[in-house]
Amino acid sequence: MVTNIKMANVATYDDIGSELKNLTKINFIYGANGSGKTTLSSFIANQNEPTFSNCFIEWEYGQNINALVYNKEFRDKNFGKDTIDGIFTLGSATKEDIELIEKKNSELEKIKSEGITKKETLGKQNDKLKDKETKFIEWCWKNIYKKYNQTFKEAFEGSRGSKLSFKERLLNEYKHNTAELLTLEELQEKAKTVFGEMPQNLSSIYNIEYHDITDIESNEIWQQKIIGKDDVDIAQLIQRLNLNDWVNQGRQFLQKDSNVCPFCQQETITEEFRKKLEDYFDESFVKSVQLVDELFKKYTLQYENIINQLEQTVNTQKEIKESKLNIEKLLLYLQTLKSQYQSNKEVLSSKKKEPSRSIEIISTKEQLDAIKELIDDANVEIQKHNSIVQNFEKEKLDLKKRIWKFITENNREEISKFLKEISGLQKGIDNLGTEYKQKQIDWSALNNEIKELNKNVTSIQPTIDEINRLLNFYGFTNFKIVPSAQDPNKYRIQREDGSLAQSTLSEGEVTFITFLYYYQLTKGSIEEENITNDRILVIDDPISSLDSNILFVVSSLIKELIEKVRDNTSNNKQLIILTHNVYFHKEISFINSRTQERNDTYFWIIKKQNNISKIYPYEMKNPIQTSYQLLWSELSERENSSLATVQNVMRRIIENYFKVLGDYNDEDIIKQFNTHEEQMICRSLISWINDGSHSIHDDLYIEVPEQTIEQYLDVFKKIFEVTGHIAHYNMMMKIENEGNQNAN
Repeated sequence: MVTNIKMANVATYDDIGSELKNLTKINFIYGANGSGKTTLSSFIANQNEPTFSNCFIEWEYGQNINALVYNKEFRDKNFGKDTIDGIFTLGSATKEDIELIEKKNSELEKIKSEGITKKETLGKQNDKLKDKETKFIEWCWKNIYKKYNQTFKEAFEGSRGSKLSFKERLLNEYKHNTAELLTLEELQEKAKTVFGEMPQNLSSIYNIEYHDITDIESNEIWQQKIIGKDDVDIAQLIQRLNLNDWVNQGRQFLQKDSNVCPFCQQETITEEFRKKLEDYFDESFVKSVQLVDELFKKYTLQYENIINQLEQTVNTQKEIKESKLNIEKLLLYLQTLKSQYQSNKEVLSSKKKEPSRSIEIISTKEQLDAIKELIDDANVEIQKHNSIVQNFEKEKLDLKKRIWKFITENNREEISKFLKEISGLQKGIDNLGTEYKQKQIDWSALNNEIKELNKNVTSIQPTIDEINRLLNFYGFTNFKIVPSAQDPNKYRIQREDGSLAQSTLSEGEVTFITFLYYYQLTKGSIEEENITNDRILVIDDPISSLDSNILFVVSSLIKELIEKVRDNTSNNKQLIILTHNVYFHKEISFINSRTQERNDTYFWIIKKQNNISKIYPYEMKNPIQTSYQLLWSELSERENSSLATVQNVMRRIIENYFKVLGDYNDEDIIKQFNTHEEQMICRSLISWINDGSHSIHDDLYIEVPEQTIEQYLDVFKKIFEVTGHIAHYNMMMKIENEGNQNAN
C-alpha cells in the first residue's frame, strides 16, 4: 500500500508542497474541478516522469506495487485508438484450475507475509545495531576525542570532522595498530617537536681548536730564567747585581758607530766590551728570548680568535629560535675564559720584558674543554634535529601510530565489549538477511509458476461478455465490444452493422464504457501472467459526463471494489478515490447507519486558494455534508416535523434523486411498480406530496391522520426498492444491512 504522498513544485502545488499522510485501505479525496486532483492521480500513474521530480511516494514496507489509475489520461490512452488491449481473466478456467491457482496464490501470500515478518524483524535488529553504534560513536567522541584532542589533535587529522569517521578510525587502529606503546608523558614530549611547526635544518656550530694554546701554556720556557753565558768576565757582575734584563734591554740601544754608553752617556764602550756583551748574550740566549716572543704573539693571536669566535657563536645562536646550544652556560664559561686569558697575557707580557723571570701560567685547558664539550653536545642535538627534519613525515606518522596505540590500549575493555555486541547482532542480521533473501527467491519462483498457470487458463472472452452484458442491461444496445479481427487478444467497439463505433460515441458513452473496461481490468490484466498480481486502485472522477442513472451504476461497482479491498478478497490492496461530485462522494463513502467511522477509511479535501493547492486531512471523519443529506435527516426525524415539512421533503428527495439525477419523470417511477394497485398507490403518493409541498394546509379544516403519513412513507420506500436503489434509501435513513442484500 501507499502510506504517504507529497506533491510539490508541480501544477498548482507550490515549492513547500502538501502531503497525504498515513493513507489507509480506502481513501476518499474530495476537491473541486481544477483543485489538483488529476495532478495527484497522474503522479501516481507516472511517478518517474521529470515533471514530478519534487514529488515523492512512500510504500508500506518499501514494497512498490503496480498502480492501476483511472483518469482522463487512462481514457485517452485506451480509447483513443481503433483497438483496445484485451483483458485476461480466469473466466474460462476449470474449477480445478482456479482452485490450483488460488492454492498457489495462498502459498504466495503466506511467503509474502513471512517475508514481511522477516523484513520487519531485520529492520528491528538493524535499528538495534544502529542504536548501539550511535551510542558508541557518542562515547568515543566524548571520552576519547574531547579528552585528547587538545594534546594530540594532529593525530586525529582526517577523522576530526565526523563522529562516525572518528569511531571507524578508532576501531581500525584497535584491530591493526602494532606500534610501540609509550607513556602519556613520552608522547607529550615527542609531540612538542613533531607536532609543532615544521622544523628547519640547523647549521652545526663551528667548535674551537685550542691544542696550540695548551701547548704554549705548558711550555717549559716560562719557568726558565733566561740569562747570559757564565764564563764571560762580566757575567759575575751582571748576575750578582741581577742586571741581566736591564743590561739586555740597554744593549739594544748600543749604536754601532758610537762609543757612548746608553746608560751613563760616557764614551766607555769599546770593541772589547761589545765583544764581551755579545759573548754573554750568546745565540742560546737570543733563541730563548725569540721563542718567548713568538709564543707570546701566537698565544694572544689564537686566544683573540677563539674569544671572537665564541662571542660570534653566542650572538648567532641567540637569533635561532630552536638553538640547541646552552647559551647561558657558554656565557659563563666564556667570561671565566676571558678572565684567565687576561691574567695569562699579563704574566706572559712580563716574561717577554724580563726573560730572566720564572713565571706561572694558569691552565685554561679545563675551561676550553668545557666549552668544546658544550658545543659538541649542541652539535649532537643539531644532528638529531636535522635527522627529524629529514624524516619529519615518517616521524610524524610514527608518533601518530603510537598515540593511537596508547588510546586503544587505554580503552581496550570498552572497545572489546562493543565489538562483541555488534558481532553477535551482525551475525543474527546476516542470518535474517539470508532467510529474507530466500523468501524473495521462493516468492519469485512461485510467482513465475502462477504466471505460467495463468497463461494456460486465461481468456479475454469473459471480459467481452461481462462488458456487453452491462451495456445491454443499462440500455446501451447500439454498440458492443468484440474481438479484433486482426488481433484476437484485442477489442474493438462495433456498431450493429459491423462498423467501428469509436469515433461516433458520445462523451457519456465513452466515459461509461471506459469505466466498465477499467472495472474489468481490476479483476484481470492485459498480460496473461499478471492477472493475480497485487495492485492499488486509483479512481479519478469516474462520473464526469455521465447521466445520473449511470452514476448509481458506477457507484455500485465502486462500492463492490471497496468491500473486496476491505475484506482482502481480491488482489486490489488499496483504493484511492478522487471526485468533485458531492452526491457521488456521499454514495460511495457511506459506511452504514450505525458505524460512521472506520480505521481503514480516511478522508481528505483538496482546496485551491490563490492558485495554490493544499491537502487537508480529516482522517476517519467524513467532511462532506449536503443539503440533500439534510432532507433525509428531516425525514428520519419526522416526529419533530409538521405535515407540510414531510411532504416537501419527500418531493425534493424524489426530484433530486430520480428526476434531476436519474432522469426519471413521474410516469417512469410509477411504471416501476408491477401491479396496477401498486401503481395507483404510487401515483397517489406523488400527487399527495406535490399538492402538499406547494401549499400550506390549514390544519383547522383539514386533518391528516398519522396513519396516512405512515402509509405514504411505506410507498416512498417502495419506490427505492422497485427502482433498484434500496441501498441508497437504507444508507440515507441509516438502516444497516438490509440494503446490502437488496442493492442492484
